[in-house]
Amino acid sequence: MEGVMQHVLPDGRRIAYRHVNGAGPTIVFLPGYMSDMTGSKAVAVFDWAEAQGRACLLLDYSGCGQSDGLFGDGTLSRWRDEVLALIEATCPGQVVLIGSSMGGWLMLLAGMALGQRLAGMVGIAAAPDFTDWGTTADQKTELAAGRTVYEDNPYGPKPTPTHPRFWADGQAQRLLDKQIPIDCPVRLLHGQNDADVPWEVSLRLAKAVCSADVQVTLIKDGDHRLSRDADIALLLRTLAVLA
Repeated sequence: MEGVMQHVLPDGRRIAYRHVNGAGPTIVFLPGYMSDMTGSKAVAVFDWAEAQGRACLLLDYSGCGQSDGLFGDGTLSRWRDEVLALIEATCPGQVVLIGSSMGGWLMLLAGMALGQRLAGMVGIAAAPDFTDWGTTADQKTELAAGRTVYEDNPYGPKPTPTHPRFWADGQAQRLLDKQIPIDCPVRLLHGQNDADVPWEVSLRLAKAVCSADVQVTLIKDGDHRLSRDADIALLLRTLAVLA
């Protein structure tokens, strides 16, 4: 991928990112669990922003894509702090956050930290609290005992791991059972054929967010990834109106 740069954090970690300057709030795309900035939705958002003369930022969390580190060391807190560091380094003004799946949880955590700099949010099958509702009682027992849990991965040849450190941090970052202090326009897109994140999660999130300007769009035949041409077109239309 062209135009990939490296941001060095104080501890020496190198975080890979792409950035284009432009007008308006910077659009920041946050990928999902075990995903990176080469995904079709991230690339589509970046290409759209560049064509529209809009500022945009993509990044790979540590342990993912072209960034330094081990995936097993990653947590929501660690990745949130990386997102905020890249925003601080590249985005001088307001931002619009787009979060896909786990990125939707990070979007909320980063958005709360950004405060008045947050101009809007778009969730794509947003998955806050999935360490809770997405794990069985037996899996929680294993994770609490410090053992990694592996599950079948429909998107790749290797099983999907959940590491105890990530799970414990996620349990400490749960949001859905309280008011989420975010007061900006929020748009939530969710497929009703999503086999990974129940679409009802977006309804719970819409209720939990303090903002009154929240809209949920359900795609009846949409799956978890929402990466078909029509799905991406809907995302870009939503972004164009919001941003």
